[in-house]
Amino acid sequence: MGENQQAITEEQWQRAALIWEYHQMHHAPRPVDVAIGLGSHDLGVATHAAELYRAGLFPTLVFTGGNSPTTAKVFPRGEAVHFREHAIDLGVPAEAILLEPDAGNTGQNITLSREVLATAGITPATVFLVSKPYMERRSYATARKLWPEVEILCASEPLELDDYVKSIGDEKLVLDMLVGDLQRVVEYPKRGFAVAQEVPEDVREAYESLIHDGFTSRLIAP
Repeated sequence: MGENQQAITEEQWQRAALIWEYHQMHHAPRPVDVAIGLGSHDLGVATHAAELYRAGLFPTLVFTGGNSPTTAKVFPRGEAVHFREHAIDLGVPAEAILLEPDAGNTGQNITLSREVLATAGITPATVFLVSKPYMERRSYATARKLWPEVEILCASEPLELDDYVKSIGDEKLVLDMLVGDLQRVVEYPKRGFAVAQEVPEDVREAYESLIHDGFTSRLIAP
């Protein structure tokens, strides 16, 4: 365990698991017009998008994302570019993938992907958003605000919290990200970035407790 790591208590894990569950929308997969893979540090987004494509759920896949401080070293040519290459390696035909290489946040992911689709002559009525597991709710709320006429379904790798932590390799960072995304779910509607989502009391208490315990590196200024 590195200097910046801290031991996670059983109680903290239980609180994190509540938030993890809340972040996921539990939408049943079904055929849609297009899918959008949201860029991030997590290549599992591209893996799962490729699985859904191979299952025949959509004909067109957009990968969106430029770079951020957390991804520039991992994906030096941009998130979407690396995600596209990974999906092609997994059997998705190159001609089925559209590339949006500039987005720097979730709002831009949605807006710029919509523009890329329009340029390709595609006006979808149903869209799969493929994201990190703990980003489903925030991406859903963002898309409902920015693209209200489209039916939004969310998908992510079907991982339990423990398995996701193992895949990332940094316990505290994952808990920090769970807390940070929940803060955005709460705060972004006030800023006009997303539609409001009800937060159950036990989830809110878990969130406040983890903030008190120092899981704060991904918080934004309120």
